[in-house]
Amino acid sequence: MRVWKLLGLAGILAGVATGAAVARDERVRRHYDADEIRQRLHARHDEAVAREPESS
Repeated sequence: MRVWKLLGLAGILAGVATGAAVARDERVRRHYDADEIRQRLHARHDEAVAREPESS
């Protein structure tokens, strides 16, 4: 019975930690304005295109 309580507590703590990490990432993401997001997306796209092998 005690093992189940510990597993339940561990599950709750894991859920709380995951929620905190998601909330932190969301706050960081929202600090970008539209121009910064657009520039980052263009840069990522350019990198992805540069890495693609040419198909003949």
